[in-house]
Amino acid sequence: MEIKIPKEIREYQESIFFGLNTRQFVCSLLALGAAVGLYFLLRDTAGTEIAGWACMLGAAPFAACGFVSYHGMTAEQLLWAVIKSELLTPHRLVFRAENLYYTVMRAKIEAGARRPKREAEVCR
Repeated sequence: MEIKIPKEIREYQESIFFGLNTRQFVCSLLALGAAVGLYFLLRDTAGTEIAGWACMLGAAPFAACGFVSYHGMTAEQLLWAVIKSELLTPHRLVFRAENLYYTVMRAKIEAGARRPKREAEVCR
């Protein structure tokens, strides 16, 4: 008997049904429900071919929510991060250099610039 132990504990996901974790299983059920609902809703009015395409398009967001993971974020966390960064707080980042040496030595530098140069300094 062999027991697989993951090297990183954060990568461990407990599977409950068909190798899916709870999140993936629930989202799969939601996708299945959306597909079946759309099919029975659109079958008579739009035809079976269009209803089939609508089922796939309607189930895709639910399926993606269960299986998409980007940089350790779930689909909802990723969507919230995109909305927050692009819509709620959109701003341009402008780089402005700050010369700390000039800030500290400004008085001395400006005093030296106002002082008339002596002939000995000019000839050097």
